[in-house]
Formats: sequence, C-alpha cells, structure tokens
Amino acid sequence: MRIPVPEQILPAEQLGRVHFVGIGGAGLSGIARIMARRGVPVTGSDDNDTPFLAPLREVDVPIHLGYAAEHVADADTLVVTTAAREDNPEVLEATRRGLRLLPRSAGLAAVMADRTVLAVAGTHGKTTTTSLLAVALIAAGADPSYAVGGVLSATGRNADLGAGDLFVAEADESDGAFLVYDTHAAIVLNIEADHLDVWGTEEAYAAAFEDFADGIDPAGFLVCGVDDPGAARLAERQRRAGRRVVTTAVDTEADLRAVRLRTAGGGTTFAVERDGIELGEVALRIPGRHYVVDALAALAMGLELGHDFAALAAGLGSFVGTGRRMEPIGTVGEGADAVRVYDSYAHHPSEIRGDLQAARSLVADGGRLVVCFQPHLVSRTRIFGVEMGEALGAADEVVVLDVYVAREQPDADVTGALVADAVPLAAEQVHFVADRSAALDTLVSTVRPGDLVLTLGAGDVTALAPQMVAALDAQRGPA
Repeated sequence: MRIPVPEQILPAEQLGRVHFVGIGGAGLSGIARIMARRGVPVTGSDDNDTPFLAPLREVDVPIHLGYAAEHVADADTLVVTTAAREDNPEVLEATRRGLRLLPRSAGLAAVMADRTVLAVAGTHGKTTTTSLLAVALIAAGADPSYAVGGVLSATGRNADLGAGDLFVAEADESDGAFLVYDTHAAIVLNIEADHLDVWGTEEAYAAAFEDFADGIDPAGFLVCGVDDPGAARLAERQRRAGRRVVTTAVDTEADLRAVRLRTAGGGTTFAVERDGIELGEVALRIPGRHYVVDALAALAMGLELGHDFAALAAGLGSFVGTGRRMEPIGTVGEGADAVRVYDSYAHHPSEIRGDLQAARSLVADGGRLVVCFQPHLVSRTRIFGVEMGEALGAADEVVVLDVYVAREQPDADVTGALVADAVPLAAEQVHFVADRSAALDTLVSTVRPGDLVLTLGAGDVTALAPQMVAALDAQRGPA
C-alpha cells in the first residue's frame, strides 16, 4: 500500500497517539521504539511475532498480532508499512475516521525532526554501514540515535534514542523514502540498478540518488565510495555543483583509502590513508572486502564530523555484525569436521558475489561452500535472475528455492529455475527445490564434514539456517 507523504511532516511529539500498521518490520519497529522512548504513546499490529518486536516490549509498547479495526482505538496518527494490503481493516478504519496516515518515510522524518541527520544510502551495504557508523560514533562519545534495517548485534536492537544531537539513519531508496529526509550529511556507497518495479528504468533509479544528494544541507557534506562507477559519477557531479564531497576507495584514488588488506581468522585488517598520509589501522571482526568498503565510508563520515581516528577505529573494530548480514547461526561438530551455518540478506547479484567471497575466506581446508539461495521478487528475478545464477557459481554446491513473491503477483515464467539454470556448475552440483521443507532435506543430505552452509535471500529462507543446525544436531545424536 502506498501512503502519500504529507506536505508538512510534524515532529513526533505533535502526532498524538500513534498506531503502527506492520510494527514488526525492520523499519517501523525502529521508529516505534524511538517514539516510545521519547514519550509518544505508541501501539502497533502485525501479522507475525518477529524478532524486531522484543525491543518494543522492553519499552512496554502494546502490540496486537493480527489486524482489526478496533486496534486503531483512540489513535490520532497511523504509520503504515508499504506491505499493508489495500483492504487492511486498520487503514480502512483510520480513513473512515479521517485520521492522519503516514508512510514509513514520514514516520522516520518525524522522529528525526530535531536532530542532525546522517543518512546512509546505496544499492548495497546500507544496513552494515549504518550499523558501523552508529557503533563508531558511540565509541567516539557522540551517543547518537540510530535506526537500522537489521538488528545491531552489539545492542540487540535495530534502533535506539541517544542523548546526542546526531541521528544515524539507513536511507532506503526502494520506495523513494530517502528523498523525504532533512539530511545534513550522507554516505552513498554505490548505485546499481535495482527496485525497477518502482523506478521503471536504471536511469530513473540513478536520478533518484541525484535528487537525494541535491537535498543535502548546503552546510553538510557527501561521502561517496568511488570504486563504484555510479557513486563516482555522483561524486563528480556534486563536486562540480559546489558540494563538499569526501571520496573513499580500496582500488582507486580517493581522499580516504584502505590499503594493505589482510584477511585472517574470520576478520579483515587494513591501513587507512588520507591524502596519502597513513592515519593508522582498522581491524574488523568480519571478513570480506565489501565490509572494508562499508567501514571506510563510516570512518570517513566520523572523521569529517571531527572525531578522533583511534576512537572511531576502536568502534569499528568492536563491531560483530548485524542480523542477517553474514550472521553466524550455529556450528555442528568440532574441529576441522565442524559444519558452520551462516545466514545473509543478499538478494542482488553484487551482494551475492560479495557474500560468497567473504564466505569463501571462512571455509575450512578441505571443506566446501554450500549455498541455499531464495530469489526475492518476481520483477527482480526477471531482470537479474541469470546474473544471480552466475554469481552463485562461486559456491561448490547450490540449492535454489522458488521466488519469494512478496508484494507482486506470481509469474509462471519467472521461477527459481531461471536462477538455477544459470549457475555455472555441473548439473549434479545445482539443485532447484521449490519447496522450502524439501530444500532442508536436500541441504542435510548434501552437506559434508567441514562444509560451510550459507542461506541467502531477503525472504523466508532465513528460517532454514536454524532448522539446518537443528537437523544436523539431531543427525549426530547424543554427544
């Protein structure tokens, strides 16, 4: 459901009693927690009891499971997820009563109204970079508020209210939400075609990032990762327009560079140079070049805000991950024969390539990388299905599920088979298994001692990872 953004977005304290439709999602749950912590009366409903609801129960937010008109009660404002159906009874009731309706973007803008907003944008890496930036600024003593699209492992929450002036926000481009925010400074990690079901063309998608950058406070600045061609073009245009731009890179020339990357023990260490002068080293506890790119962008933002390199680096070094971003789920067995299971949200070809590269660095000697991938959205699979399959070729064994349809109608011509057929491995190494429960059986029968199993996708494939651990444990029997 598309709720229009109002011409004037009131601060959270002026919204009255606020009811969230879809409060269990990553975006709305964070906004609701921050509003509740600021003293705004908050309630919410959702179809499912998701992991994002626990931090809301910590602050005594009443939550209904299921949707019903009476849940609206005495609310003055509804904040509505884009996933809500047109016939949602709570939205229909609010419309009948003439209540204020806000989309997620306006709800977030309402809680950021009196803060200095630091927005993290890009096709990939937003959640991890927002999390890294929040942790780094906390370590530097800034005590920011933050709203992230995943659970921050360090706090167990996806959002919180800080005492400082800064607000670190993941800026989502998928529905144009990032165009609503009053942004002081921003990171743009990369710009690759995605969400074409909303934007229509690659050109329109890229133009949205231009509009986002144009809207940054003239006194603020922009951080761009110029290893990515789309972000490099944005940086060049914004500099020509007079914007203060800080560029970051691993492979090309930039204001801030990561050099001498070393991966060992499940982490990555790199040195940082600013204008050719070495500032020191950062030791990440997460593997993979793409996480170095993310950490470098967060570091650039912190340095540009005037924080100390050592404090920021210490914060980055303390980061242990975000839920569903190369998240370790469990280990079955011991030593070299142990099977390790990870889960990740990657659903775009570039994200798949990055996570498989990181996972490969974790595979034990003699072990294999076994990947279970669920394509997300019919439109995305239609456009990128072949590229997804090609990216999965970096694994040793691949299980592909059917498409997670989400907000679109199914298409008999667009299934997971489109992805599986494009995987450049031998036929016996690729399994298209449409049914999720059958996929679990396939994984259990496929895995060998020493393998690393990675579940990938933005849909319900995430449920397979803990099920895989439980099944392998049961297979081993009593210790």
